[in-house]
Amino acid sequence: MTKSAVRNSGKRSLSHKLWDDAAYSPLAPGCPACPLFETCGGLRVPAGLIDCNEYCRCPDPAACTMVCPRKPSEYVRRFREVGGYELTNVERVSPLAVPKLPVILPYIGGKYAREIPLAEPAIALSLYDVVSTATGRTRELDHEGLCARFGVKPGATIVVSGAGKDHRVEAWWEMPNREETLRRMRDLGVGLIAIPNFSLFTDVPRPDNLHAMKRLALVWAECMKAGIPAALHTNARTDRDYERFTHFIVARPEVSALAFEFATGCGDASRIDWHVNHLCEIAKAVGRPLTLIVRGGTRKLETLRSAFAHVVLIETEAYMRSIKRRRAYITGTGRVKWTKYAMPTGDPIDGLLIHNIRIVRSVLDTAHQRERLRSA
Repeated sequence: MTKSAVRNSGKRSLSHKLWDDAAYSPLAPGCPACPLFETCGGLRVPAGLIDCNEYCRCPDPAACTMVCPRKPSEYVRRFREVGGYELTNVERVSPLAVPKLPVILPYIGGKYAREIPLAEPAIALSLYDVVSTATGRTRELDHEGLCARFGVKPGATIVVSGAGKDHRVEAWWEMPNREETLRRMRDLGVGLIAIPNFSLFTDVPRPDNLHAMKRLALVWAECMKAGIPAALHTNARTDRDYERFTHFIVARPEVSALAFEFATGCGDASRIDWHVNHLCEIAKAVGRPLTLIVRGGTRKLETLRSAFAHVVLIETEAYMRSIKRRRAYITGTGRVKWTKYAMPTGDPIDGLLIHNIRIVRSVLDTAHQRERLRSA
């Protein structure tokens, strides 16, 4: 049984009662005696629990893919594959300059129904469209070929986003030839990679979280070592998780970019401020300029911009709406709305996509300028 299958089996809840809340919830009584307590920091959740082992409820433990101490031999193998849960033994790498990026970065999913190369200075692609995780291979051999497949003007700065569904993210980790794959991506002229965002679930034993955090750091180092500037995803479940990432980033000046995914659970209205505050605290503690690459969370962009040297939003809606023949317009209150756009069958959507990118960018830029004036 996969992680997602276990989590959707009806025996676990993803409610706010599982969110760690040190301000209002006491430490679980079983945590201090745990050998991982110093690293983990323990859990403080409104739902109440003895320790995180209560989250081990798999109907078939042998088929479960969680990193869980109740499967001793498998647990040891998973522990060893990441070299333990501490972040301090992640290989040091040389710093790489983050390319100059616009504040709004259009996502492009393919050349579908388009004939004219999109003339954008920089665009975002999905890692899983660029690379086959089944083979580790890229379809193209050079930058021009990559741009041609996605209908982008050659010379554009390519940002590759590793955010995706769990099975695709996990498939990246399972590839035996990541080093070779990253060299291929470097040769394609990828300007930056926002690394795969291994999930930190709230309804699993903590070792699974610690294993995911270590993989985030390891994959970031792999990308940097291959010569591709990389943004480190800082997925976290607890205050202690953010504290550990902060120590890691402070100690390593080669970390110059972070990434965060607000488009899923982290963007929940009741939880987003917790993540935003922690990200801002990281930027403050580091004391050097950091770039932040985000997906979602547009209503928090100004708060993040006040803390980070540069915040880049990967904007996905303009492309996704265009391929569904939807046209953007601006309401009287300055918001983006979408309407059906009738087009003859077979007509290209080049003009529609350009229009939608322009409208979305205009609204987001206007909101940015309004906030700057308000805070001045």
